[in-house]
Amino acid sequence: MTHDYLISRIRTTVPAAVGALLAWLASAAGIVLDGDSSTALTAGVVALAMAGYYALVRVAEARWPWLGVLLGTPTVPKHVAPSR
Repeated sequence: MTHDYLISRIRTTVPAAVGALLAWLASAAGIVLDGDSSTALTAGVVALAMAGYYALVRVAEARWPWLGVLLGTPTVPKHVAPSR
């Protein structure tokens, strides 16, 4: 496993965990729906929270690189084209 692959996995997993945490906090705050709506809405909230969190951190990271730690590691993976 390459170092860049591990960095990319960390920087994907951390926003997913934050999205799940935000959805859990919403349910802990008393936001309760019926069973059918709850599953779909929870999945949507997690996805939106994850995407929003990732986008905000990436924008902030462009100005303040040390904020990359909010994605699990301040190191950005280097993507190279595969050799033929």
